[in-house]
This record gives sequence, structure tokens and C-alpha cells, in this order.
Amino acid sequence: MLSEKPFISPDQFLHILENILDSVTEGVHVIDAAGRTILYNRKMTELESMNKQDVINRPLAEVFQFPPGQESTLLTCLRTGKPVRNVRQTYFNDKGQEITTINHTFPILLNDQLLGAMELANDVTKMERLLRENMREKNGVRYTFDKIIGESAVIKDAVENAKRAARTSSSVLVVGETGSGKELFVQSLHNASLRASGPFISQNCAALPDTLIEGLLFGTARGAFTGAVERPGLFEQAEGGTLFLDEINSLSMPLQAKLLRALQEKSIRRIGDTKDRSINVRIVAAMNEDPVEAISNQRLRKDLYYRLGVVTLFIPSLRDRKEDIPLLVRHFIEQYNQLFQMEVTGISDQVRHFFMNHDWPGNVRELQHVIEGAMNLMVDETTITSEHLPYHFLRRTSGSLKEKITVMPVSDEIAPLKQKLQEFETYYIQRVVEKHNGNISRAAKELEISRQSLQYRLRKLGVKRPDSAK
Repeated sequence: MLSEKPFISPDQFLHILENILDSVTEGVHVIDAAGRTILYNRKMTELESMNKQDVINRPLAEVFQFPPGQESTLLTCLRTGKPVRNVRQTYFNDKGQEITTINHTFPILLNDQLLGAMELANDVTKMERLLRENMREKNGVRYTFDKIIGESAVIKDAVENAKRAARTSSSVLVVGETGSGKELFVQSLHNASLRASGPFISQNCAALPDTLIEGLLFGTARGAFTGAVERPGLFEQAEGGTLFLDEINSLSMPLQAKLLRALQEKSIRRIGDTKDRSINVRIVAAMNEDPVEAISNQRLRKDLYYRLGVVTLFIPSLRDRKEDIPLLVRHFIEQYNQLFQMEVTGISDQVRHFFMNHDWPGNVRELQHVIEGAMNLMVDETTITSEHLPYHFLRRTSGSLKEKITVMPVSDEIAPLKQKLQEFETYYIQRVVEKHNGNISRAAKELEISRQSLQYRLRKLGVKRPDSAK
């Protein structure tokens, strides 16, 4: 006679079930009717680079992020009560890593009551990555975020902000000084986006006159002018991908107005044509000056700035992240060692000291050129010294390298130059604004800067206007 006692306990049954699921080659993810994860097998943890304890018993919508306008196939199945088969889905885990899967999702029913949903997922992330690698080679887009060198807080913040921007198709404005690495960020942003498999088209707006750049951007129709042929512009060539417009502030105001219309209407009209053409392009623009200054000096339309700057990324200058200089020096030495078949091991203490105190107006590009120039002057040496630094580089500095090093702060109480300059700027602006009782226009006039620029600095430096200011 069989005993009425269960052969195994519910906990034992769950343990057996988890062992079975962990042995299958597909990812298995089960949620309850409230959208909380109740089963999550080993393959799914590998596929999504997640720990099981970070997912189990947590609402799925709080753990994973999906592109705007898209919903988890699990939650879709839970909401509709209908199966979802063979759907490709791209989403992000809690670390911002992109995941691409092919999913089969089914509702779990008991007596017509919806208890939850189950998903079987196959990983295609590696395949997608290989396809993107091939597409990058085809498009000449070689930079990704892991190629950005730096451990400083400012560069890490810039990278994190750019990664967040990569999740959407909103326009992006990249602001940074010449040589700070704007295109490196732009290419990385494209490669991290859902448009990575699409074309990447880059154009420097200062390289051509307006008469040529307009036709290049928007295309031409046959007969628009003498010799004109039917030709698509860069907007059409970048369809489904990214169009990068560098030095956007060099465009004339009328051409900026046409660009604004294209962004707002999501359509372009070729020169000499009579019909509009729809476009699906992400615009990323870059400039090497403060947007507020560019607007006040009539080099950038305010409405175009608001349209382009949906997301604005500020790339720090090298003098604002000098702690990254040793890493960059090591990287460039290794790069040119391979190129020149040399065995340079580093730089002298004297050169290192000078590098750390130089202002670097040319930023990372200047540092790279200095390393390259120095290694061109080396023969059998393995250490870069002051004798190897390019003459034009030393000449541009005020005084010799030796003189630079002898004038060094010795007191521990002396703060970094950047901090002292910022303190003085804050103090001086505060005094001038107080002198004019908070009247921004009069204070800006005395400082010989625009009113918008002064307001920008007040916000940036946290300067408070007097209580009497109106």
C-alpha cells in the first residue's frame, strides 16, 4: 500500500527543476504574474552577464533596460496572454552592456488563469558583435569606448554619458577643444548604438565652402545648375546610420537654417528638386568652442543648438585630466614602437615633470605628435629625454625646459593651478557683479564678454548675484 506522504518536498522539487534547467543550452527566464523573476537558469546568467541573486524575486523592468518604444518580450507576453515566437530583441543589463537574443516566449496558464510567462532565449550577441566588427572595417569606423584611454573622473564621466546617449537615436552635440578626441567619442557612440550596422558618414563643415557643402549634404537633381547630375547627398548616404558633422559652427546661418529644417521635418530636398525625401539618420555634431559664445557671436543659431543639443557631451581637455598623461604616454610609445620597430621604454623624470606642467593647448593630439616627433629623433636610446623633444614644441613654451622645472611650487599649501585660476575667476566675477548691484548687462560690458557668456559662467562657477539684483 502506497504512503500518502509526498515522495519529495516542494523545495526538493524546485532544486531538481533548477538542476534540469541549468543543464539545457538555451537561456530560460520565468516571471510571475506581477512581472517578478522566479526562475533564471545558468545559461541565462551567462548570456546576460548577470548574477542570479541580482535577478531572482526582482521586477524585470527594474533590472533590464529597453530602447525607447520597445518592451520586453516577457512583459509583452504577460500583458497580452499570447505567445511571442522567434523575435529578435536588443536590450541592456544593469551594467549597461548590450545583449541581443532570439526569443520564444509563452504564457503560463492554469484553468485559464495567467500565472506568468516563460522565455527561451538564444544568444546572438557574439554574432552581432562579429557583424559589427566587419561593418566597422567596411565603414572605416574603428573606435569603441574601450579604446578611450584614461582613468580620471572627468573622462570616465564623459564616457558614461556617451554610453547612455548611445541607447537612443536623439541628436547629440559634442563640445571639446581641438585635439581632445571628439571624433573618437562620436565613432564609439555610433558603434555602441543600434545603428552600428548602418553607415557612418563624417564631414568636416569647415573643409568646403557653402556652395559645395550644401550640395554635398542634401544632394543635387539633374539640371539644378550647369553640369549638375542626379546625386544623393550625405543625408541619404547615411540612411539608417549616423551622420557626423564636425565644426558645425562654421556653416553659414542660411545653411544652418536648412539643416534645422531637415532635423525637424526628418526630410531633405535635393538642390534643384521639387520633392522632399524622408530620412532616417542620427545627427551627431561637434564644435570646438563654447556653444554660448558661438551663439552670442552669431556663429551658431540658437534654435539649431537647442535641436542638436538634445544631448550635449563635453569632452574634457588634457589639462583638466593630467593624471591620464602617463597612461597616454605609455600608449603612444607602444603604438610607435610597433610602427617604427623600436624599443623605447619610457620618458625621463625631467620630461615627465614637464609634461605634467605643460598647458597642452593641442590636447591629446599634441601629446601624440610630441611623442612621435621625439621617437623620430632617437637612435639607440630607450628613454625619451628633453634632447629628443621637437624644437617647435620647446620653442613655443616660455623659457627652456630647465627654466620650467626650476620654477616649481615647493609648499604643500599651494593648490593646483586649475583650482587657483577657478578661485580667482569666481572671486573676480563676484566682485564685478556686486559692483554693478547684480546688473548682468553692465557687468558683462566691463568684463568685455557677452551677457550670455557671463550668465553661463555664473551658473558654472556657482556665483550668486546680490539680493538687490533684479
